[in-house]
Amino acid sequence: MSWINAAVGNKRDGTGNGNNTGFNCDGELQQWYTTSCCLCCHVRTGTIILGIWYMLINAVVLLILLSALNDPVQYHYHLTSSELGTDLDVMDDANMCIAAAISLLMIMICGMATYGAYKQHAAWIIPFFCYQIFDFALNTLVAISVVVYPNTIQDYLQQLPGTFPYKEDLMSTNNMCLVLAVLLFVGCILAFKAYLIACVWNCYRYVSGRSTTEVLVYVTTNDTTVLLPPYEEAIAIPPKDPPPQYVSA
Repeated sequence: MSWINAAVGNKRDGTGNGNNTGFNCDGELQQWYTTSCCLCCHVRTGTIILGIWYMLINAVVLLILLSALNDPVQYHYHLTSSELGTDLDVMDDANMCIAAAISLLMIMICGMATYGAYKQHAAWIIPFFCYQIFDFALNTLVAISVVVYPNTIQDYLQQLPGTFPYKEDLMSTNNMCLVLAVLLFVGCILAFKAYLIACVWNCYRYVSGRSTTEVLVYVTTNDTTVLLPPYEEAIAIPPKDPPPQYVSA
């Protein structure tokens, strides 16, 4: 007598929620990763929304930079040392071009992540995930520098232009309170960025898992075991020619 032993993964579609589960060698149910994002949508949907949001932000920044390059007098982006009270100029044409190139690169990376999540191409999500890791590392270094060198906050406030709002009030605040406030703010940002990184990583694992064989069906008899092909390959096999019609003698 034959029976079917199916090892199946999560069969929910790209818009459902829940946990991606499977069966181990002993037939016990185990959880691999979560497929829900923000308790309301799928990780694919969350990654698509995140990619579109980053694309819009970088597109706006790119438009501002290009407009400033086209008409620097109107936007006043070139702040001199006399205007800032420092020895260095903050922005020039070369820095503006570099910033515009970075914004254009970010638009491409976010577009790749959006396309990869929508079309379920896992490799297209990797550059955006690497950018998130790099951004998280930079923010972590900022938090560490604030802890190690707390006086850098006062130095940064002194370099701000005199027209900066509430500059005098911030400089008169206790340095320890400023350090705690900055650490709390950076900590909240790091926690939020870590959650977004986890969502994109779960989307990558979900998409890469769906690209592999999702259902393996074994038909076992008394002496042989046959591995049936996946459904996509089975329907792609061309049908055989029908047998000739029966003709009575």
